[in-house]
Amino acid sequence: MTQEELFKKLIAHSKEYGFIFPSSEIYDGLSAVYDYGQMGVELKNNIKKYWWDSMTRLHENIVGIDAAIFMHPKTWEASGHVSAFNDPLIDNRDSKKRYRADVLIEDWLAKQDEKIGKEVEKARKRFGESFDEQMFRQTNPRVQEHQAKRDQIHERMTKALNDNDLTELRQIILDCEIACPISGTRNWTEVRQFNLMFETKIGSVAEGANTIYLRPETAQGIFVNFLNVQKTGRMKIPFGIAQIGKAFRNEIVARQFIFRMREFEQMEMQFFVRPGEELNWFKQWKATRMSWHRALGFGDDKYRFHDHDKLAHYANAATDIEFEFPFGFKEVEGIHSRTDFDLSQHQKFSGRKMQYFDPETGESYVPYVIETSIGVDRMVLQVLSAAFTEEKLENGEERVVLRIPAPIAPVKVAVLPLVKKDGLPEIAREIIASLKFDHNVQYDEKDSIGKRYRRQDAIGTPLCVTVDHQTLEDRTVTVRHRDTMEQHRVAIAELPSIVENEVSLRTLFAKLV
Repeated sequence: MTQEELFKKLIAHSKEYGFIFPSSEIYDGLSAVYDYGQMGVELKNNIKKYWWDSMTRLHENIVGIDAAIFMHPKTWEASGHVSAFNDPLIDNRDSKKRYRADVLIEDWLAKQDEKIGKEVEKARKRFGESFDEQMFRQTNPRVQEHQAKRDQIHERMTKALNDNDLTELRQIILDCEIACPISGTRNWTEVRQFNLMFETKIGSVAEGANTIYLRPETAQGIFVNFLNVQKTGRMKIPFGIAQIGKAFRNEIVARQFIFRMREFEQMEMQFFVRPGEELNWFKQWKATRMSWHRALGFGDDKYRFHDHDKLAHYANAATDIEFEFPFGFKEVEGIHSRTDFDLSQHQKFSGRKMQYFDPETGESYVPYVIETSIGVDRMVLQVLSAAFTEEKLENGEERVVLRIPAPIAPVKVAVLPLVKKDGLPEIAREIIASLKFDHNVQYDEKDSIGKRYRRQDAIGTPLCVTVDHQTLEDRTVTVRHRDTMEQHRVAIAELPSIVENEVSLRTLFAKLV
């Protein structure tokens, strides 16, 4: 099965089991907009809780806020979004489809990496244990040819992006003979810049309304509240402000399911530090954030850092944490050293001082900022992609299981009476009553016990508790574990502690401290 086929199965599974639906589906949907179903919203909320608690509970010097989506229009002038928040877009005249020029080139670069990878794997099979990959990459003519071509195009793209040279971006696309995936032709228009912000109006009457924007990021709500939080919370530098909230970007090239959407949710933290110390903090937050991802247990090799070729106008260092999705390594979180750009700009545009008085040095200064910014929707897709498993069992049967880490699974426990009589449903309800105040618990009495196990596997429920006739005799139940399918009997009285040990966020936090 190809990765593309696997991804299509994942999308279908997400809809079938109540994770993600196309928005407004009865009206044929809305491009790049999705709704979270009953399972999806639980998973999403659990991911947000994992992030929020790891920020605000594990760090004494980080607090949270919830800023409004609507902000004064000058906010976006100060931040540079009005003048510089653009994507380089190119159209194919035959398919009438629009693409990001840099993404087309990045996809071409990824194909060169795949070609090199295939050459390496062929050699590995040929030479076996004696294979020296580093030596092969340095000496094989075909690999060197692919690598040299790749490096040349990468260097040209980086320079063109930094110079904002749209003509050169188009020329690279032509030189690489990049064709439209839809039409298969190379009949390209010129490259143009397109601003991604959504405009709307605010005011009681149309003629008196003012133009404002739906925020394209949540960070600015933190920056404009920097002094409010610092003074009311008596915060001392270094300290951070965290926020989870919706943002909106008029993405022309929205694709890959929920990976890139027009309405999305961000989890951002801005960490304020002394000028000159920002790059040390940048390194520390890189390590901290990578640990947060790896604690989920999907495999350290599934993650990598990717340093930015083109720095944003506000940054002096930037990197992405990328995860290996079925469609390749893609960004799930950005870590940026934003310097003092944002606070200085808001000080300039508002006329209000955005300085911090440091009691240790006796100086007043505009702090520098380290930002960590992660997409909630991309995290949901990351978890689903890593968790989705099709496996053949020893008895020849097949099952689909979502191996979602237990602390963030949508449903923690399913309680299943073996039959719908003889007092078994009543005991099952009693068990649910003892667990439901602490965990999301599901009751299911329909179909055979085997089919019910499969349903719970498909939504990622880590534990199933089966109530049978022996329960009537000794007050014990069967606990089944999702990943191993192992079963053992335990006393009903022990269930709360067993469930807590299995599904508590403590198991993740213990890996972070």
